[in-house]
Amino acid sequence: MAAEGKTIDALSQFELTHAFGPIGAAVNFTQSNAHMLAACVVIVALMAWGMAPRAVVPGRFQALAETFYEFVENLVAGQVGHEGKRYFPFVFALFMFVLFGNVIGLLPFAFTYTSHIAVTFGLAFLVFLVTTVVALALHGKKFFGYFFPEGAPLWLAPIIVPVEVVSYLSRPISLSVRLFANMVAGHVLLKVFATFVVLLGGLGFIGPVIAVLPLSVNVLLVGFELLVAFLQAYVFAILTSIYLHDAVHLH
Repeated sequence: MAAEGKTIDALSQFELTHAFGPIGAAVNFTQSNAHMLAACVVIVALMAWGMAPRAVVPGRFQALAETFYEFVENLVAGQVGHEGKRYFPFVFALFMFVLFGNVIGLLPFAFTYTSHIAVTFGLAFLVFLVTTVVALALHGKKFFGYFFPEGAPLWLAPIIVPVEVVSYLSRPISLSVRLFANMVAGHVLLKVFATFVVLLGGLGFIGPVIAVLPLSVNVLLVGFELLVAFLQAYVFAILTSIYLHDAVHLH
């Protein structure tokens, strides 16, 4: 994060570049893909290393792994019910992938892959596809009754059905845009205030003194972004669980 030509360029951080030199360029492997791969490695390592001891009194890594596991398990069970246990691995994988993508992006020189709508929409569309397949597999043709509530007057069908269909189809859009927009907004603010620090620091004697203010704001923003990183992963997971509840119970 630096001042480029004494102007604030807050969007260049989202540009994709090829990773691993000519090899990455040949297969169009970007830094976004590299960070996704890194996040997956870290998640697998955390769960495998953390749960390997299986100690009665857990160590730090085992406690962390168990905390993530129990948090998502309770979330899924609370939203979907006892039937939701079979979908726990899916929700857990989504939660961890989004969470670590959000958090890794806060490290220096790292890239936040959840700041790209292509990534968040891909995840959201996967949720939409899985929940729809689950609903059709469990209920068959009865699934289409979801778009017309039982007991509603038949003459309202031309109004209710299109509204329900549009609402259902908008799920991947709202789910993806929420995550994408929050990540972009947070990182833009971080870079804007970081650039202020650089610009003010070059104003001579008084510059570094004034630069303390945007620097302090940026420190607070980092803490706030850590909170947002967790909240957005939580929101993504709980909405996925809600959609699975609708698919399982058809209401």
